[in-house]
Amino acid sequence: MRGMTPHTEKAVATLGSVRTVALPPESGIAHLFPGAHLADAFAITLPPGAPQDTEALARAVFGDPAPWFRALLSLRDAIVRPFGLKTSAQLRRERGGEASATHIDFFPIVARRPDELVIGEDDRHLDFRASVLQRTSGDGQARELVATTAVHCHNLLGRMYLLVISPFHRLVVRSSLARAAARGWRTN
Repeated sequence: MRGMTPHTEKAVATLGSVRTVALPPESGIAHLFPGAHLADAFAITLPPGAPQDTEALARAVFGDPAPWFRALLSLRDAIVRPFGLKTSAQLRRERGGEASATHIDFFPIVARRPDELVIGEDDRHLDFRASVLQRTSGDGQARELVATTAVHCHNLLGRMYLLVISPFHRLVVRSSLARAAARGWRTN
């Protein structure tokens, strides 16, 4: 593709292999699906050499976002700050700034299982959970990684915020899965 680096070409090609899937009933956040203002799931098939460790996979997906996403997040922070929503910079400062055993980037880890890692945040406007679940694909032939999100809004501001970010959310999740796959599931 014209003007793209080999890494970018690989990420764009991989994006096509990310697919929308049904909400996984085996997920630890399945109890949040009913009544959610947003609930979606995307999956990608894991290659044979991908890590077996679910937390390593989650860190590859969420731990090093693309530069365009960081720019979008900065814009989001500038827009929501006057409304009292937590900014990513505030959350990073609260959590010491670096990834640790308790969080990935500014997302706190709220649950761990051998096959799933859940990050999330509760705010006065909305609560969100994002799950990275490793499971056998529907045909039983391969492993897949499923990224699932569930959001519950508490008020009009939360619903308005969600309305604005929903289209970007889907792009970010799909892109994050594709980028992690294109980078060989490495965390840096």
